[in-house]
Amino acid sequence: MTMTSTTVLNRAHNGNVNEHDDAGVPPAKASRRRFPAEFKNRIVDEYDAADREERGALLRREGLYTSHISEWRSQRRQASEPAASSGRRRSAERVELDRLRKKNTKLESELARTRLALEIAGKAHALLEMLSESADIDDRFKK
Repeated sequence: MTMTSTTVLNRAHNGNVNEHDDAGVPPAKASRRRFPAEFKNRIVDEYDAADREERGALLRREGLYTSHISEWRSQRRQASEPAASSGRRRSAERVELDRLRKKNTKLESELARTRLALEIAGKAHALLEMLSESADIDDRFKK
């Protein structure tokens, strides 16, 4: 059995079930409820501070659902994040700064590779000199 209001049941029993109320006035178009930010923040804070039973009572008292609370938490989290992550356009300075940081990282990486290559070349040169000197010494003893 579905739960219905008594006026609907009375109209159903009278055979007068239509879209108009008893006075013949059509129902008003439903509109979404809008909640101010202060209300949302107050309710989320109350909800978080309450225990399980108190949470249910709060939701019933205010005529809310848990989906409201989770959505409002998400909105609060998004509002506290920096503007760059919210999808807004970045300023020209911010774009330039990001480009320069990326370029700097790339150049530091290249510099590290170049230093490593020079170090390897230096060690190879030292090894070849050492082998050349030992070859010269061996040639002197053979003669």
